[in-house]
Amino acid sequence: MSDTRSLADFDLLPILPLRNSVVFPASVVPINVGRSRSVRLVEDLVGHERAVVGIVSQRDAEVDEPGFDDLYPIGTVARVVKVLRLGPSNYSVVLHGMARFEIAQRAALEPYMRARARRIPDDVQRDPELDSLGAALREGTRQVLALTPNLPRETTGILDNVRESGALADLIASNLTSEQASVADKQKILMTFDPKARVKMVLGIIRRQLELLRVKKEVSSMIADEGKAQREHILRQQMRTIKEELGEGSEDDEVEELRERLRNAGLPDEVSKVARKQLGRLSGMQPQSAEYNVTRTYLEWLADVPWKACTPDRLDVEATRRCLDEDHYGLEKIKKRIIEYVAVRKLAGKKKAPILCFVGPPGVGKTSLGRSIARSMGRRYHRIALGGVRDEAEIRGHRRTYVGSMPGRIVQGMKKVGVKNAVMVLDEVDKMGVDLLGDPAAALLEVLDPEQNATFQDHYLEVPYDLSQVTFLCTANNPDTIPPALRDRMEVIECPGYTRAEKLSIAKEFLCPKQLSAHGLTDERLDFESSALQKIIESYTQEAGVRALEREIGAVCRNVVMRIAEGDPNPPKIVDSNAVEQILGPPRHFADVAERTSAPGVATGLAWTPTGGDILFIEATKMPGKGEVQVTGNLKSVMSESAMAAVSFVRSRATQLGLDPEFLKGIDLHLHVPKGGTPKDGPSAGVTMFSAIASLLLRCPVRKDVAMTGEITLRGSMLPVGGIKEKLLAAHRAGIREVLVPARNEPDLDDVPSEILRDLKVHLIKRIDQVLALVLEPPLTVPPVAQADGDGHDATL
Repeated sequence: MSDTRSLADFDLLPILPLRNSVVFPASVVPINVGRSRSVRLVEDLVGHERAVVGIVSQRDAEVDEPGFDDLYPIGTVARVVKVLRLGPSNYSVVLHGMARFEIAQRAALEPYMRARARRIPDDVQRDPELDSLGAALREGTRQVLALTPNLPRETTGILDNVRESGALADLIASNLTSEQASVADKQKILMTFDPKARVKMVLGIIRRQLELLRVKKEVSSMIADEGKAQREHILRQQMRTIKEELGEGSEDDEVEELRERLRNAGLPDEVSKVARKQLGRLSGMQPQSAEYNVTRTYLEWLADVPWKACTPDRLDVEATRRCLDEDHYGLEKIKKRIIEYVAVRKLAGKKKAPILCFVGPPGVGKTSLGRSIARSMGRRYHRIALGGVRDEAEIRGHRRTYVGSMPGRIVQGMKKVGVKNAVMVLDEVDKMGVDLLGDPAAALLEVLDPEQNATFQDHYLEVPYDLSQVTFLCTANNPDTIPPALRDRMEVIECPGYTRAEKLSIAKEFLCPKQLSAHGLTDERLDFESSALQKIIESYTQEAGVRALEREIGAVCRNVVMRIAEGDPNPPKIVDSNAVEQILGPPRHFADVAERTSAPGVATGLAWTPTGGDILFIEATKMPGKGEVQVTGNLKSVMSESAMAAVSFVRSRATQLGLDPEFLKGIDLHLHVPKGGTPKDGPSAGVTMFSAIASLLLRCPVRKDVAMTGEITLRGSMLPVGGIKEKLLAAHRAGIREVLVPARNEPDLDDVPSEILRDLKVHLIKRIDQVLALVLEPPLTVPPVAQADGDGHDATL
């Protein structure tokens, strides 16, 4: 059927995919909506009078988030009659079918499916043959209704109200049950535009159903004529049915039901033997015994856990990349690794799923990335929170000898997703504990080992279970608390904090639209300027991620919503930096480097923490005394030893620095690291402590725009340290302009974003003798530091 109109002339319709049903013109049907895209569509239609939507059936009901290729090309234009909210993200929608349509052009998949549709008009011309077929269809349907019990009397009257034969066929087809006609059969009827052919198809189904009902009636008559014994058998059958309706079904029925469920579960041979043995034991037990319930629950778990069911993977590399980019900004390493896995699956076929561990500060999107990966691969998603878990049985389950025993969280998660190839996120693996009940991290060794998890043994099931097709994604903030054996089984990918430019892009593209939608606002009613977002980032948040940034954006939205609700005639429509300060109050964070380092004896260092990088101030002071050195600030052993090494190095180079070699004889030195409530450790503050002590003794302030990190030795060397990327990000956030890092950390600069390196001047230091000339404020003269040459003489640098 051709149409000479351009695509712009066709209607742009939202598309609502259905799993197991077909909507016909002139039919009124209720449907339940629970999938994310469909929920967004329904919520968008709420409040619109006479809203129209395109209803299209899926080819495969197992697909959770269908694309256009998963839908039939022909559907029904329907008007939304009523929308009822059943719960969070769950609606019941009443639809009235209006006309057939064809998808002429795909428009969009997000936030819900939309397409340009060409309506297909019904052929209402009548001829004797069509009228004859319609009369036969009407009479056949009456006979089927007459043989069907418990139908209202007015049902047959509906047939007389529909005079047009094609519409009659649609009406009857829409009321056929799944036993009478499958979704494919109904879709075939919907796609038949010729009224004669459509009536013939429905008439064939009605005649088959009529023949089946007649046979059933004849069989029932034959049974009624049987002897007394047969009648007693029928009465027993009816009594069993009554008991089942009352919830008092016989134990034999339960055993047979379990046997059928286990037969359909596709158990492996080894598991099937165990199930048959337990079924035999169950048949000989008394239902009142405790062992009966234990065995029945065990068999139900065996039947419910997925042994064969899988969802088809999406192996389109470009589609996967597009899906990941839609949900998250940046995180290129993780996206690249997932795309690599999809590409290998596409070329090499079956392959064991990767086991990845995302390590990074809070709020950078590690956990939500798991859901995005599952969506991009077309897989189901499940998350297991392991923070605070201290019992090994949480992973492996309890043995069935214990009262109330259950499988572990891994097997419970597999039952919930219902497929073998899900994406499972193990959240906060670095926060598991250890006590007398065992070590859950040790139990995870088998789960996360690709060579062992194909035969995972749960203590409750006591049979091998295959986890090799599950994509495990772990998240952690501090990799140091993950046991080495567990860390060795995972591919660790770092998720560093975001730069200011990245946070600004994330706020514009993701956070602002999300918060506006959550508070019932639109771009027309409230718009955030870039200056406002920059003000929030710099003055109201101090984090590596974006959680606090999202909260502050939400606070601004709430303030505007409150003013609108109170009837304010002029609520703000554009938020700038001044509006941010009026709503959120005075700034909470300041770049205090200049004030903190304006006096001699204070130097700025860089530190790595589980929440990202941070700047660290080292303060040194002196007072009359007997040469004692005191170190405070809740420092652990390694950092305290770095302080002593810095003091010893200054004493060994006192002459070269222009100091009295006995300078420590009449004074006491005190080194302090502020924020004493936070434990601190590590050797990377050695160079900062040296600079603070030299600044104090030489009475030369350290430059306020310089920060440093590196481990020092007594020989004057600078050793490499970790966390360079996070430390440079922290320096950039704090307004630092120059950074000193060990020369052997130069390869780590490749991971630092280019915009950070453009704003920072990085000095690569090999020896401590290079430091003072770079960090002490000019025009003070820095005494030359001598270094011993090969002959044992001093060589001035």
